[in-house]
Amino acid sequence: MTLKTGVTLSKHVRMNLEQITESVRFLRGKGITAPQIGIVLGTGLGNLVKEIKVELDIPYEQIPNFPLSTVESHSGKLLYGFLGGKKVLAMQGRFHAYEGYAMEEIVFPIRVLKQLGIELLLISNAAGAMNLKFNKGELMLITDHINKFPFNPLLGKNENDLGSRFPDMHEAYSIDLGNKLDVIAKREGVVLNRGVYISAEGPMLETPAEYRMLRILGGDAVGMSTIPEVIAARHMGLKCCAVSVLTDECDPENLKPVKIEDIIAVAGKAEKQLTKLFLSLIEEI
Repeated sequence: MTLKTGVTLSKHVRMNLEQITESVRFLRGKGITAPQIGIVLGTGLGNLVKEIKVELDIPYEQIPNFPLSTVESHSGKLLYGFLGGKKVLAMQGRFHAYEGYAMEEIVFPIRVLKQLGIELLLISNAAGAMNLKFNKGELMLITDHINKFPFNPLLGKNENDLGSRFPDMHEAYSIDLGNKLDVIAKREGVVLNRGVYISAEGPMLETPAEYRMLRILGGDAVGMSTIPEVIAARHMGLKCCAVSVLTDECDPENLKPVKIEDIIAVAGKAEKQLTKLFLSLIEEI
């Protein structure tokens, strides 16, 4: 069953190699050649678009088999150009389980970017800070994750041409890239916490009891994205680096109502810092 927006309600949609190849062929035909770095411009990285010397700007609806972004703050374009002296492909808008998308639809663009040639993936997101030492408006380098989604993008038949049946996840997030980002943050005077990101299906935020549970499990921040993308990226051998913008403080004993407008506003204020970090990282790798 599919909504008019194109959102598929099935949790087991199969996106096959032929569909990936069709998308890759279309994008190469548009002039995309040998991109080095893929970027998911999630919450907190809107400013980075201004730094990209854009050569191609392709709406998702023009790309064969691409999902359509339904979140108002995600514009839904693929940008190709130069950033920090590197060829980049940037996703301006991502896809979420709470929109009704199956895991394979969520990660389909990441698989296309890999087939186009990217070697590493940089990701940003908005997250709630459960670690009481972290403050709203700060950044958190994701050092590991706990997947609480009920599904993951590797369920079902494995595509051996993409990766192995049982991919290792001991270093889901590149230690080397994380250390480089640490050095840059110290040099630039940016607070960059380190922590474990835990997923929630959303779109509702958590109850106090749920925050207590997620903290017991080992989460420092909670969000509604990123983990499916990282699983698919690591399956294909891509190095990953991800940073969360901490948009609200999730102390279950002192919880206050949060509006999505407030979350977007906090993320907007943190954009300059995160843009500075990722731009420097791209220049130095």
